[in-house]
Amino acid sequence: MSDTRPDGEGNDAAADMFMRGVEATLARLPGPLSRVAWALLDRWPGRIAIGTAKSCVRIELFDRSMTIAAQLFTSVFPILIAVASWVHPDVSQIAGQSALPGASEAAVAQALESPTNATFGLVGTFIVLVSATSLSRAMTRAWAAIWELPRPKSKLGSAWRWVAVVLGLATSLVVVREVVRLAGDIPPGHFWEVVVAFACDVTVAIAVPWILMAGVLSVRHLTPGALIYATAMAFIRPASGVFLPQALETSASRYGSIGVAFTYLAWLYAIAWVLLVAGVLGAVVVKDRGVVGAWLRGSHEPGTLPPPEVADDDEALDRPDPRVEHESRDG
Repeated sequence: MSDTRPDGEGNDAAADMFMRGVEATLARLPGPLSRVAWALLDRWPGRIAIGTAKSCVRIELFDRSMTIAAQLFTSVFPILIAVASWVHPDVSQIAGQSALPGASEAAVAQALESPTNATFGLVGTFIVLVSATSLSRAMTRAWAAIWELPRPKSKLGSAWRWVAVVLGLATSLVVVREVVRLAGDIPPGHFWEVVVAFACDVTVAIAVPWILMAGVLSVRHLTPGALIYATAMAFIRPASGVFLPQALETSASRYGSIGVAFTYLAWLYAIAWVLLVAGVLGAVVVKDRGVVGAWLRGSHEPGTLPPPEVADDDEALDRPDPRVEHESRDG
């Protein structure tokens, strides 16, 4: 089906070209090998692998990852600084939340303690929040592309979803780190740190698309991708705790604050890439025709409208029901 959604939610032409390339490659194999390859691709692991690769091409994974990483960098940190200027927290804790090198941490702490923070008044905070909602819109486009759904209409009544997501993501940087630290005090410490961090990652990976997509994607549909993301982060988080401070220290000593910024951007790109790949893989698993996919879908297909008491009335009226389009195509 060709992509008729605005804003280029998915690059179906690139996905079709990718599949033609796969078919041409398999056709060049000797007869027995070609039949075996097609048989493997028709099984569950093969369907998931080829479906994930096709979807990654269709959503333009690398471009979207960079977009979300850049929006995270320019949205989340200003919110943290704005909040800090209002509540006057222990700046040494705020500055140390992301394992900054000593020189950079001191610079951030000094900035937070500076009297110029008085300029971060109501107007400044409002501007920061409005600008930060670009992150929410970028993530909404990403999940709409992943699940091949129309993007929820950008209405003033939906603005609370954008603000809730950016505030939630900014808060999670501080809260999750503190909760994980407290869990480490419960023996066996490392075990509970991993469990709590895993639960927090699953919660974030479910809550963000569920809120942004206005509940069209159910928790059941989003859980596989969230579990995949949390599993990947269980390995990435310890590694980043070791290598990120070293990379930041090196960048700060060689290039100053601009080096720290680029290092953080690269790290955020990796996190965004993992998040999108996990979302794509989860969507492919849910939409697969096999038994696992049928069980995960439950009684309705991903993207069908929730009951009226769940959906927002204004969005329910404007968003087309995918079931109607599906029935019309089958007819």
